[in-house]
Amino acid sequence: MGVREGLLALLRNQPKHGYQLRGEFEQVTGQMWPLNIGQVYASLQRLERDDLIGVDHHDVVDRKSYRITDDGVSALRRWLLEPVPRDGERRDEVTMKLLMAEVSGAADVRDVIAVQRGATMHALQGFTHHKARVTGDEFATLVQLDRLILRCRAELDWLEMVEARVDARAGRRDAPIETQPREEQT
Repeated sequence: MGVREGLLALLRNQPKHGYQLRGEFEQVTGQMWPLNIGQVYASLQRLERDDLIGVDHHDVVDRKSYRITDDGVSALRRWLLEPVPRDGERRDEVTMKLLMAEVSGAADVRDVIAVQRGATMHALQGFTHHKARVTGDEFATLVQLDRLILRCRAELDWLEMVEARVDARAGRRDAPIETQPREEQT
């Protein structure tokens, strides 16, 4: 998601100034996507340049108040209804480490897998504990944590599959290459 579209969404119902937008953005994303105020104002400048927002007025402390334009509403709607392509993330650092360990011999691929598995499991446990402590209807936080938990689980499944491929390639033909996800171990 672009910050620009998030700001347009927050301006949809009423004009706001930059610091309000920053605070609301962080609240709406469950405090999991912090924004630098400089990033907010740079995005607002581009949105204004592109005629997607306008400046309403300056308040008593000389802060600009921004409002969405009709073109901004159209752009926001297009973005919301456009699917996010899932054509494969071709650049992934974990994948790159595994491939480079295999080709270079600088580390055993199984060691790279073990280290990553430990880190991913630790992250999964942290996200799971965080989710268990969520109280009330914190929709944004729960949505974010669910996504993070499922990504960790998928990575653990994938690491297991890669390890089976490494074992099979190393001559351990008795090691099955799993194509089904393993049972949940959290």
